[in-house]
Amino acid sequence: MIDAHIHLDLYEQADIEGMMRELPKWGVDRVVAVSVDLASSRRVRQLYLDYPGLVVPAYGQHPERSIPAEKETEELFAFIRRHQEETAAVGEVGLPYYSRREAEQKGERFALEPYKELLEAFIKLAKELDKPVVLHAVYEDADTACDLLEKYSVSRAHFHWFKGSEKTVRRMMENGYYVSFTPDIVYSEKIRALAKLVPIERAMAETDGPWPFEGPFHGQKTHPRMVGSVIRELAAIKSLSPEEADAIVLANTMKFYGIR
Repeated sequence: MIDAHIHLDLYEQADIEGMMRELPKWGVDRVVAVSVDLASSRRVRQLYLDYPGLVVPAYGQHPERSIPAEKETEELFAFIRRHQEETAAVGEVGLPYYSRREAEQKGERFALEPYKELLEAFIKLAKELDKPVVLHAVYEDADTACDLLEKYSVSRAHFHWFKGSEKTVRRMMENGYYVSFTPDIVYSEKIRALAKLVPIERAMAETDGPWPFEGPFHGQKTHPRMVGSVIRELAAIKSLSPEEADAIVLANTMKFYGIR
């Protein structure tokens, strides 16, 4: 198995060391470690160097964070270009749905255009480097992301922990995009309904750790081993054996990220 999306650098060092030691025991071959800003990208790269063959790095700027200063953005783009040979993808990037909604609920003005401009710049960079894009783009933001992906003919897009309409899902599938599911698929009817719309050949499994989960995972530290629960639930939804679902999801993830 592969955890297709985890914020490995946000864990305590002792937790990272323990997880990396335990991966083989749980049948997890690798984790795709995404980044949230320039400093995070540097930490993720160090984890990639510290754990060769286990950490697959992706570098980017999380959209739920404030827009960085121009100098920092330039440094991040230069960092990604400089390390493009090792970079599996540009990510995590996208649009700030939750931050925007929170501001609007408070009656505050929220300027979305700078985030759209930054996302477009990241998509252009992914096209330039021939890299996949890891996206945080949910609900109506996913349609905006699709518009930009189509504008630059970027077909390798991974919408992580996606939520959205059936119409948007159909558009994403027609374009060849992938969707990953988190452990909440085990206890969320909405996520299971979404999984029914996504062909197993376009599905991946992730934890988005250290984000915590409820249901049977309540009170547990999020761990890459939890992708096993995601795959078992996908298997049940798709009327496959866990072994069949595991083989398909693993192949999907390796193909998308160019893992050998």
